[in-house]
Amino acid sequence: MLAAGVALGTGFFTAPVSAVAAPAPRLSAADVAAARRLFTASAYTRLDETLPSLLAAAEPSIEQSTAGAVRAADVWVLASQLAVKQGRTAAAGVYAKQAGAAARRSGNPVVLAAAARAAATPLRRTGRTDEALLLLHEAHTHLTSALRPTVVELEAAGMTALTAAYTAAQAQRAAAACDFAAQAEQIAHRLDRRPHTDGRLRELTAGQCTLYRIGIHRHLGDLDTALAHSRLLRPDRLPTAERRARAATDTARALLDAGDTAGAFAQLRLVELAAPLEARRPSVRALTGRVAELRPDLPGLRDYAQRTMASPI
Repeated sequence: MLAAGVALGTGFFTAPVSAVAAPAPRLSAADVAAARRLFTASAYTRLDETLPSLLAAAEPSIEQSTAGAVRAADVWVLASQLAVKQGRTAAAGVYAKQAGAAARRSGNPVVLAAAARAAATPLRRTGRTDEALLLLHEAHTHLTSALRPTVVELEAAGMTALTAAYTAAQAQRAAAACDFAAQAEQIAHRLDRRPHTDGRLRELTAGQCTLYRIGIHRHLGDLDTALAHSRLLRPDRLPTAERRARAATDTARALLDAGDTAGAFAQLRLVELAAPLEARRPSVRALTGRVAELRPDLPGLRDYAQRTMASPI
């Protein structure tokens, strides 16, 4: 005990004053919420500028409290999601792993589910679909195992089921994809019957489920069903710019697969209208490139390509 005390004392007196005096950076709930709003508004440049200071505070925040671990996990989830938008799969995986560690530290099932959803994208992009589905299944089970899950837990369970459905569809597991999608729709219907009084945007809605169905059925090769869901969707009722842009992107992909290049370009224009930086994502720029190869004569395409393909986000 004495030796430990001596070592501590020696370290104290030899450390630079600035290192001793500098307080650990604090991560506030307001700052994390503001960063989340930047993401949902597709303000990716501003978010990219904001994240470094939040990331610097994330690690110390874990040690400060359970609430601090929740905030740290939220920041790493955001960083992972932004990296996905930028096409940086390896970085997305690193951030998602950090989010998972913080979420486990918090013990909060909703936060654990958010971390699992963040991890699913880099996992499936690197061929680890089974691992992604296992994470998502565990998170979903944890959320729904309570005798009376809260509204927030139910919403998280539904969003986790949608992510699992999309992941399964990409792996051509039709039965699992449709089962997860149906579970999400049942939860969304259940939530519709509950009053929405907390003032926040509800992420899980019938529209969100319809949006996911476009991508799910496209990956399963059922373009007729994918496009039928696209026609059912009301993009103006989706809660954020990021979601409205995603609806147009997924519809563009389905139309292009169906041979409707002009229709796909019309949807790409809607992507830019909803969220200009979404049109500059690497994956969306690649989609624009395919349209340009197939129909370089489309009116307005050259100007659109010059605007959106000059520089990525």
